[in-house]
Order: sequence, then C-alpha cells, then structure tokens
Amino acid sequence: MKKVLVLGAGLVSRPLVRYLLDQPETEVIIASRTVSKAEALIEGHPKGRAVAATVQEKEKLETLVRECDVAISLLPWTYHLQVAELCLQHKTHMVTTSYVSPAMRALDQPARDQGLLFLNEIGLDPGIDHMSAMKMIHAIEKQGGKVTSFESVCGGLPAPEANDNPFGYKFSWSPRGVLLAGRNSAHFLKNGQDMQIENKDLFRTVSIKEVEGLGKLEVYPNRDSMLYQELYGLKDARTIFRGTFRNLGWCETLEKIVNLGFLNDGERPEMLDWTWAQLTASLINANPHEVKAAMAKHLGIPESHGIIARFEWLGLFSGEKVPSNPPTVLDALTHVMEHKMAYQPGERDMIVLQHEFMAEYAGGRKESITSLLVDYGIPHGDTSMARTVSLPAAIAVKLMLQGQITLTGVQIPVMPAIYEPVLDELESMKIKFVDRVRPL
Repeated sequence: MKKVLVLGAGLVSRPLVRYLLDQPETEVIIASRTVSKAEALIEGHPKGRAVAATVQEKEKLETLVRECDVAISLLPWTYHLQVAELCLQHKTHMVTTSYVSPAMRALDQPARDQGLLFLNEIGLDPGIDHMSAMKMIHAIEKQGGKVTSFESVCGGLPAPEANDNPFGYKFSWSPRGVLLAGRNSAHFLKNGQDMQIENKDLFRTVSIKEVEGLGKLEVYPNRDSMLYQELYGLKDARTIFRGTFRNLGWCETLEKIVNLGFLNDGERPEMLDWTWAQLTASLINANPHEVKAAMAKHLGIPESHGIIARFEWLGLFSGEKVPSNPPTVLDALTHVMEHKMAYQPGERDMIVLQHEFMAEYAGGRKESITSLLVDYGIPHGDTSMARTVSLPAAIAVKLMLQGQITLTGVQIPVMPAIYEPVLDELESMKIKFVDRVRPL
C-alpha cells in the first residue's frame, strides 16, 4: 500500500483527497490544524486517516513525512521549504501547487542525488497554464514554426448567474491571498518594449479582452512574465504577457484600495475601538461623520461614482465596529470582504484561462491561435477553483506512484512526460481547452 501525506485541509483540498482515495493500493493521511476539516474530507473512507498536526509540531510532522511515499503540501508557500527538508531527510517525494521559490530551487541537486522528485507549480495558475501553453508551443515548433507573441490570462470569477455584487467577485480561495496579490509589481514584454510596473500602478495597467461566450473582462498583469521567456523557449516573441481576469470595475477599485493604504499589515492597536467610518477617515485625514463625501473629494470623483458605491456596499463608511484581530487594516478588510463576497449555497464559481499565440512558419505563413478553458463549479459540490488547482496535483501523484513519471530534482510541469498524461486525464473530466486557429 502506497502512502500519501496531504498537509492542509483548506478550500482546494477535497477533490485531490477524494481522487487519491479512489486509487487502488493508496492510503491518504491528511494532517490539519483542525482535525475535523480533515475528517470531513475523508468522509469515513477506510483508506483515509485524519491527524491533528501543525508545521510547528516538528517531531509529529517528521514522523508523518517519514512514513509516506509522497508528501503534498497545500500549506502556505512559506512552509514548503520546511517540508522539503524533511522529505530530503527521509527520501520522500514532494508535490506542491505553489510557485518555486529560490530556496526550493536550491534543493534541485540534493533532490536529484536522493532520486527524489519535488514537483511544484502543478495546480491551475501555476500549473494548467504551464502545461497547456507548452503543449501548444511544442506543437507549433514541431510544425517548424516559432511563437512571436504569447499572452496568457487566468482568473477565478463568479459564474454569470452568481455575479451579483458590485465588485463582480467572490472568494473561492484565500481572501487574504487575493488581496496580498494586489501588492505585487509586474514585468512583461509588449511589442518589444520592456514594461516594468510598480505596485502602485499595477491596477492602472489594465486592458479589456473580449472572451468568447463571456463578453468583456478586465486584465491586469500577473507578476514577472519575463521568467517565462527562457522557461517556455520564447526567444522569438516580442510580446510575453501573463495576466489576471476580473470583471469590469475591479481594477479601478483595487487601485484605490492599494493606494489608500487598505492593504497595510502593520498592527494598529487604536483600531480596537474604531468604527469603519473612523478607520477609513484616518486614511485620508477626514472627519468620520463626513467620510463618504471626503473620500469622493480625496479621489477626485463624484459621490455617485462606482468606486464610492463599492466602498459603501462593503461598509467602509459605516458605524459598524471594525473587526480587528489582529488589529491591521489588511486583516480588517479581509474579514469584511470574506463575509460580504462569499459564495452562497448552490452558487457556482468559474475559471477562465485563455492563451493567445501568434505563430510564424516557413514561407511566411502566420497564424493567430486562441486556446480557451472555461470551467464551472458544481452546485452544492466542488468549486471549479478547487478542482482545477488540486486535480492536476492528484493526477501527478498517481503517475509518480505508478512509476509513469520518473523525473528527479525540483521540477515544474513543462515537459511532455508530465503535461501529456495530466492534460489527457483532465480532459476526460471535462476540464478541456477549445482551440481556435485563424490564418493571418
């Protein structure tokens, strides 16, 4: 019996756990701070075991890693290195859905020396985006072509019928993580021009894309796209861009949230007795009793503007007590947004991932290729976010246990040995891209 350790029982864990429990000769041990969450994922399955454990309990964690064949870390990325070092010590393979950090990359040779695979970035974004992009890039190259432009945009959004709040957004993964991503800077290539975007300008760098079947969506840059020039072999591309999809109005509002200081995470004990009107007023040195009008004036927009309406809908001008544990502006905003922008029972989320390629071939032939994935959550079941993040990892773990993936070292899924079988199985689960090719 092969043993798989799953660290974390959060929002995206369930599809992975259920998939692995359904595999023959596979036992799944789920370690979570809250053991009841792990037990809920197992649902009494005879090959599942729930354990109360945290990364701070080093001896317990070491015992769990030692007794398993593969450890899947669904913990925050800051804990992956601690898990990886234990995996090295006890000759255990490791899988994460997170970006590879420099510290994780430094374990490449030690992992190879031990014959171990540390497979990272095997989720949705990163993950399915890598695999589907490389499948198309390799197909173009096999035809003797070269990619001259590459744009990839992904977003988790409410399904159209569930899009019923002024932000056009609901949380299907960590609300704090979504907000913290708003503090990132960005770097991309646009028509040969190197574009460096500071954090304060992230949400000003917005474009509109028409997505087939969904209409117009906003796009803003996602981190450092230039990392993918070498990774994807895009030496001939004059545009290399990775972005995030949101519904209209998100970017203009988040730009103000960032620059007003709502994402500051320094502790402010004085918040403990404040109302939202007092907190918001403190950010613009205004009178709490006139904060709505003062905010409009501060931003140079009318009180009827959509940004003011969204702030008011969240309660940022209200007399309600600020949730302040811990007492930071970021955590207070996270708490409010998490409750106001939650999915209700039976509502569906939606994943949209679109690649756009420009390709040139011998003889001067040119093509525009669009590859689009739209996937919906299951009412009263798994979200699309949970399925698309965790199922690629689950499939990869199965292939590792079966000996079908034999790579070693710190890897991400950009080679056919990984992406072909994983994408094929996802397609059998209806997680499928539709490609459109247009001659130019």
